[in-house]
Amino acid sequence: MLKSFEELKKRASKLGEAKTIAIAEADEPAIEAVEEAIKEGIKVKYICAETAQEAVSLVREGKANILMKGKLQTADLLKAVLNKETGISTGRTMSHLTALSLQTYDKLLFFTDAGMNPYPTLEQKKDITQNAIAFLKDLGYSDIKIAALAAVETVNPKMPETFEAAELKYHFEAMENIYFEGPFSMDLAISKEAAEKKGISSRVSGEVDILLVPNIAVGNITCKSLIYLANATMAGIVLGAKAPIILVSRGASSSEKLMSILLALS
Repeated sequence: MLKSFEELKKRASKLGEAKTIAIAEADEPAIEAVEEAIKEGIKVKYICAETAQEAVSLVREGKANILMKGKLQTADLLKAVLNKETGISTGRTMSHLTALSLQTYDKLLFFTDAGMNPYPTLEQKKDITQNAIAFLKDLGYSDIKIAALAAVETVNPKMPETFEAAELKYHFEAMENIYFEGPFSMDLAISKEAAEKKGISSRVSGEVDILLVPNIAVGNITCKSLIYLANATMAGIVLGAKAPIILVSRGASSSEKLMSILLALS
């Protein structure tokens, strides 16, 4: 379990061989973030690529280990990533993972998918969840607690996301050291007290690691609300390609891009 980005930084500082980041259409905040990582003692290098295709090619050819978005549009970067002939897609569902550090929560809170798949199908949600599970396992997590978010905690015929959440719970609850709840409202996921008041006992309540959102709108609005109204610090990467992709808003600060680099390095 990671309690903060500071712990993530300590983890990244223990890396052996230096990793190389290919920055597509590099801008000042992206370069500042990588140089700050170097100043912090993180073993990382970078190459500035003029186009998305050039940056993707560097990763594909093994000249870079990580792809990073610069000043270009996300769609332009992903078009190069997904190119069947020259991209770095694996054929699996790719998904965005956001990590938030909040003063009101005692560990990093992960959201998926708040940045890539607009209205994922049930099968895509399985892949999105599996991407996040695999990543947290690589971070060293043993028990992983997940909640599939909805407005209510019961299956409602008028809310398709509640049916899918229940299906996902059935699918993942058989996995060892995975604790999955769904459908789960936000208060039940992040507050054990709220769950107790509603008479619900769950290992996930108040201890959740991953929040699986029903669609990109819910994830995007929730994450940005926490960033701008609750002073949350964020990091964002795309999982499921042949290499990690650092992907945050073009308006993100160099600090947020630094945190995203640390996440990708892990």
